[in-house]
Amino acid sequence: MAAHDSPDEFSTVSSTIEAEHNLSFFQAVNLYPKAVAWSMYFSLGVIMLAFDPQLLGNLYATDAFKRDFGYEYQGSYIISAPWQTALSMGNPIGQCLGALFAGLPMEWYGRKRTFLACVLGTASIVFIQFFARSAAVLLVGELLGGLILGAYVVIAPAYASEVCPLALRGVLTSYVNLCFVIGQLFANGVTAGTNQRSDHWAYSIPFALQWFWVLLILPGMPFAPESPWWLARRGEMEAAERSLRRLAGKEVDVKEALSLIVETDKLEMRMQAGSTYRDVFRRINWRRTEISIGVYAIQVLSGIYLINYGTYFFQQAGLPDQQAFNMGIGFLAVGFVGTCVSWVLLEHAGRRTIYNAGLALLAILQFIIGILDCVPGYHEKTGVIWAQSSLMVVWNFIYDMTVGPVCFVILCECSATKVRAKTIAVSTAIQAILGIVMTVAIPYMINPDQANLRGKLGFFFGGLASLSLSWAFLRVPETRGRTFEELDIMFERNVPTRQFGNYDVRHLMNA
Repeated sequence: MAAHDSPDEFSTVSSTIEAEHNLSFFQAVNLYPKAVAWSMYFSLGVIMLAFDPQLLGNLYATDAFKRDFGYEYQGSYIISAPWQTALSMGNPIGQCLGALFAGLPMEWYGRKRTFLACVLGTASIVFIQFFARSAAVLLVGELLGGLILGAYVVIAPAYASEVCPLALRGVLTSYVNLCFVIGQLFANGVTAGTNQRSDHWAYSIPFALQWFWVLLILPGMPFAPESPWWLARRGEMEAAERSLRRLAGKEVDVKEALSLIVETDKLEMRMQAGSTYRDVFRRINWRRTEISIGVYAIQVLSGIYLINYGTYFFQQAGLPDQQAFNMGIGFLAVGFVGTCVSWVLLEHAGRRTIYNAGLALLAILQFIIGILDCVPGYHEKTGVIWAQSSLMVVWNFIYDMTVGPVCFVILCECSATKVRAKTIAVSTAIQAILGIVMTVAIPYMINPDQANLRGKLGFFFGGLASLSLSWAFLRVPETRGRTFEELDIMFERNVPTRQFGNYDVRHLMNA
């Protein structure tokens, strides 16, 4: 039998666990308003991460950028598919390496110092992008920028999951997805306002606006609390308690909260969960790692990288340029609303149910988009073009209501606390590798001088989404309403996927 089966093992924390289960969302907001605020603050870096590739995708549809960085083709300028691929690959390649790198300083120096270093690094790299006047220089800026931007998506969900109580965990970790949407929406709004300029400011202004987020983040850094989980694992109990006091309201007994953190950490030590990159792939953690990698990879496989080419996709579908830019803004605006709706769903439905249902709808919509592209005389039927474009907007709404935000919730809940940062880093890196594949493939599939598939891409991504749904149904468990300690026990006991939702683990704690 496992060591945690002793009857009095959980007596010191059982009341705290019970209190977490009984805490409602609004009660948790009242008790932990500062935790909510600081979690949202650390997620600001994700806005910068989302802004950069979305901006680049929109610039491929901007005349001044195409003239300065592209070549003339059939009377107009385009960015060649090889250079689109190279420029767009800079960010995901950088993210892949940056995410893996982030896991180490987050454990060595903490979440706060790592975040500060990344923000200062981003401020420096933007100079390269701002002054770039050739594709080669811009590629360097994108690659170096991606190295730093990749760290933000590791820091934000890890920090959110470690500073908030159970009742807030779903919303605050899924808020990371909203930050992706905000960054993409901001990029679309900026390029919609500058794309008519005929000089270099059509793309220089958007690049420069990345400094806005740096200026917004830096003043708050001296006051940001460190993760109490990270401090507790280092044995800095007084510092961890001070951090908890800064995150929680006066009514919260931080000593009990700290005892739960310590007990969970001890449990994982007894389980030999480890804390290195090698431990992420050990048998004790592998199922959790597989789930984390899978749900994050499915973001790419279900078609999310089309968002980076949203405006360009609408152009190739047949919409006039300005309407394509406007559709791009609406495309992401509904994504913003969709993420907000997901918070309501997370309070009333399980993660597994939302994720699988959403993935099924995404596959269906992609197939419909592909079928519409096969209508004879496609370019002469504006109704079909608008229907196809509108379905892409609906697709994005469903994505940002289900698969997009719930991915980050599952990612944080399924990874073991001792290797959470590294599990997120590995998942991010693998997602970025898939992103590199899509970045290579999509320009060749969508460009008019290449395959020119337009909406037929729906068949490709619909097929991948269908395969992903089969895996998710078999492997993604229900983690709603479970503390990290309960999840540790359930994964160690190898509870079958479809039994997670109803498995009674608390009787072990109260035995």
